[in-house]
Amino acid sequence: MPNASLSDDIALRIGLAARTLPDTDPARLLRVLADAVGLPPTAERLAGLKVKDLKQAASGDLADLDMDALRAALAILKGEAGLQLAPLPPTDPYIEGEMPDSIRVACASNGGEELDGHFGAARHFLIYQVSATESRLIDVRTVDESQAGDDRNAYRAELIADCQVLYVASIGGPAAAKVIKRDIHPIKDADGGSARKRMLALQPILASNPPPWLAKAMGQAPEARVRFEREEVEA
Repeated sequence: MPNASLSDDIALRIGLAARTLPDTDPARLLRVLADAVGLPPTAERLAGLKVKDLKQAASGDLADLDMDALRAALAILKGEAGLQLAPLPPTDPYIEGEMPDSIRVACASNGGEELDGHFGAARHFLIYQVSATESRLIDVRTVDESQAGDDRNAYRAELIADCQVLYVASIGGPAAAKVIKRDIHPIKDADGGSARKRMLALQPILASNPPPWLAKAMGQAPEARVRFEREEVEA
């Protein structure tokens, strides 16, 4: 099918959706869509598309891909996500070490200061420094797929390697394993919403009774972590 038969909107959706899928360019995704919904793919046809259709089309060409990545691609194809990008938020000044007992938190985001990104598809990671009394957005790290090489999940995990916690709308098992390998604790938050509000909700947890993994990330002594474990058991 000649590219001219695609509307600009659908061509954009296909291009952006292909970027979320490993080893997939727009031509490969277009071949799958041709089998799944027919030619040309239109907004009306894509609206009825399901993940299982993507997995089964073109003799299962995409069947082995991560389910969360396929869902993220499907949302873009349907025009539900990834097309309108909010501007990046401004960052707060921060000097290393000036917030004692704080942790560094990454939030997967597609734009603005929103927690709305699938780990393998998010365009940015919002980086916060969070303590019991304050939180600061100290960096916004943009994903550059041209630097990812053969392992995009490993590249993304390395991009946030200085963080102790990752908030993400969704993440697949293999990707989570690469994150955990770097001592980053992933937290899935499918509801998404304001990343800033998630950080504000984290502050009282840091102030009161953090779980052992979080106490460790804060650098608290082993005796304190044992106390937290006892309190959790007795509760």
